[in-house]
Amino acid sequence: MALAGLKTIIALSFVLAIGFLLVILSAALWKNYLTLLVVLTYVVAPLPNWLCGRAANYDDFVDGGGAGVVDLGRFLTGFFVVTGIAMPALFAHCGLINSAAMVMSIIGGLLIYGTIISFTMFFQEEEEF
Repeated sequence: MALAGLKTIIALSFVLAIGFLLVILSAALWKNYLTLLVVLTYVVAPLPNWLCGRAANYDDFVDGGGAGVVDLGRFLTGFFVVTGIAMPALFAHCGLINSAAMVMSIIGGLLIYGTIISFTMFFQEEEEF
């Protein structure tokens, strides 16, 4: 069991490193560092979902007690993910960055976000009553 967890951590760290490498190269190759904003949006993206999930007051006797807070967290997470994709596309459309930098930034950002989500899913503790 410990070996499977170690292999998962190594694989996720490898994918995360590739994602960061793509985003950094998209900024460094064309000497335009606007694409680094994608890293910020993808790192911040899981936080609303996590915070609102913790703030939801689940009760065994009341059905759907914290559904509104959880929905708000999911909405904000989706907003940040779409922003991470749309921002480089907008910058490329306006001519601020190269289209190749846009593609590298989007792919790298999605790898970063996917790694963060995969890490939380693989290593999430289950609550027992």
